[in-house]
Amino acid sequence: MNTPDASEHANVNSPHRTLLSLTFPVLLSLIAEPVTGLVDTAFIARLGSEGLAALGVGTMALSSVFWIFNFLGIGTQTEVAQAQGTQSLTKASRMGWLALLLGIGLGILLTVTGYFAAAPAAHLLGASGIVADLAQSYIRLRLLAAPAVLVSIAAFGVLRGLQDMRSPLLVAVGINALNVGLDAVLIYGWGPIPALGIDGAAIASSVSWWLGAIWAVTVVLKRLGFPDRIPAEITIKLLRVGGDLFVRTGFLTLFLLLGTRTATLIGPEAGAAHQAVRQVWVFTNLFLDAYAISGQSLIGYYIGGGMVSEARRVAAIVCLWSGATGTALALIMWMGWRLAAAALVPPTAISMFMPGWFVAAAIQPLCGLSFATDGIHWGTGDFRYLRNVTMLATFCGGIALACIDTEWAGAFTAIWVITGGWIIIRALFGMLRIWPGIGKSPLTNVEG
Repeated sequence: MNTPDASEHANVNSPHRTLLSLTFPVLLSLIAEPVTGLVDTAFIARLGSEGLAALGVGTMALSSVFWIFNFLGIGTQTEVAQAQGTQSLTKASRMGWLALLLGIGLGILLTVTGYFAAAPAAHLLGASGIVADLAQSYIRLRLLAAPAVLVSIAAFGVLRGLQDMRSPLLVAVGINALNVGLDAVLIYGWGPIPALGIDGAAIASSVSWWLGAIWAVTVVLKRLGFPDRIPAEITIKLLRVGGDLFVRTGFLTLFLLLGTRTATLIGPEAGAAHQAVRQVWVFTNLFLDAYAISGQSLIGYYIGGGMVSEARRVAAIVCLWSGATGTALALIMWMGWRLAAAALVPPTAISMFMPGWFVAAAIQPLCGLSFATDGIHWGTGDFRYLRNVTMLATFCGGIALACIDTEWAGAFTAIWVITGGWIIIRALFGMLRIWPGIGKSPLTNVEG
């Protein structure tokens, strides 16, 4: 099976339409999981602040761990996109199946080690007493699906690298629709099924992810078949890329963990407010991530085909749409705070929630540029630069979080102000790498 020449891609004549046609299904697939997270938050909020704070600790720990392994998706997507640009689906198949095998192995390791690490992780995030007990039980049950989650991440990267955004959408919607249905039964109980509370939410997620992983791998097999072999050089290349992304994601995760820990140390109300703000903020940012993922595939495709000037044009369009969408999201959050507070926040935490919410809304346009430039540099394979920028931003933000006095009345709001500064650093250096192109930028060598 051959792919069309890069110069014949629809993006050449219809760049805005092409980006949006790829972004829309990516967006729907990305928001499926956060919608489920919002449903979980709404269900567990009815159990009180302790249950909601425990859910916040558990989901933060798990999303952080899974996020660290996102090189299985990001690195694979770039390699597959560039292979498609050079019309080499044999290389794409080899890279894709290597990522799937790594996902299975790393997932099994994560399930085993996570069982023992659940209690320390809950305490490190500031949980104690019943909040810690609920959080560690949730973490252990969710980690039963770790191999399925990592395999799905890898499979989605393969398919998006092929610019097949529809298949990940269908799998993601299926996973999360099943999750919501099981939530309704397992959290509160139904008939002979007892109410399992926060454990029910964890079991629902694990069952859904396993079924979704089987579906995703089946689609990859249909698109690429089995590879004839997996050469050592592509294994080394993916591991090298994975190393840079692992460190970068680790520092991103570290900052978010420090924010959650600080909120939890302030008290249960701050922990509950932070969970609500963070869930919505992450949800809205996925609108921006959709542009990044679509831009990554297009830029990777053009870089693979040697059309650097076309890649730069895609970069400008991605920044334009992502920045505009970030501005729109800021306005929506600003106007919708009452609805969010009523749906997601226990009454005792609303006064603390409001200022943090407004700060999170204000930084959305900056998030648009940060996410856009992340996707652009993913597409060029500029992973080491992104790693270094993230380390710088997290170093500055981590010091600022450590300086917060948890007894101060404005401590919770300060967490989100510092988060804004963290985003500014990432967006600034992301833009400078493209315009004017500081350092050894892959996008400065425009063909004549």
